[in-house]
Amino acid sequence: MKKCLLLSVGLFMLFGVIRAQSTDVGNWMIYIGNQRFASKWNWWNEVQYRNYNLVGDLEQLLVRTGIGRNLTEGNNNLLLGYAFIHNAPYTPGSSVKSVTSEHRIFQQFITRQSFGRVFLQHRYRLEERFLTDRFRVRFRYFLGANIPFNKPKMEKGAWYLSLYNEVFLHSDKAVYDRNRVYGALGYQLHRDVRLEVGLMSQIQETRSRGQWQIALFNNLPFDR
Repeated sequence: MKKCLLLSVGLFMLFGVIRAQSTDVGNWMIYIGNQRFASKWNWWNEVQYRNYNLVGDLEQLLVRTGIGRNLTEGNNNLLLGYAFIHNAPYTPGSSVKSVTSEHRIFQQFITRQSFGRVFLQHRYRLEERFLTDRFRVRFRYFLGANIPFNKPKMEKGAWYLSLYNEVFLHSDKAVYDRNRVYGALGYQLHRDVRLEVGLMSQIQETRSRGQWQIALFNNLPFDR
């Protein structure tokens, strides 16, 4: 009960930060699949449907895929991938949208650690971004933590707190791009499937915006 109360207080405080920094809150619906198809190989597959409001006002559609290989048993994954992004931003000061597309090639390295009930993930990602009018390179560092509070580890039936912080840096001028801070409540539906509902604050140089997030993670392997 005490852990549930602390979790509720933490999410309430995060929501307060988001509301204080933003004028509106959008909603991201996320599916992330990571399927092992051989002893050391995996297929990354991801779709994110991002809205300006709860649903129906598309801001961005992102589709990402890639092939990865574990460098050690079940850990230290190196991956090469591709992403397509359909953008529908509003022209500043108007209700008119300008639709653009982006193609990305990316390389990432993921390593995991655990300390008691704290399960950490470090992700280092390099993106080569082919925008409509230019080419940019961006580096991202993601630090996430899952902390189950009714089970000793992340297993079926576990309720858990999910936290992450991700920093985005450009390789050229205006190095700082954005920072994302996230907190959520998650439930392990199956050994390889989990669901999270939470809040994320995306902090950019000129503005910040809050996002609800509903995320489904599917790690069901193909080779089992």
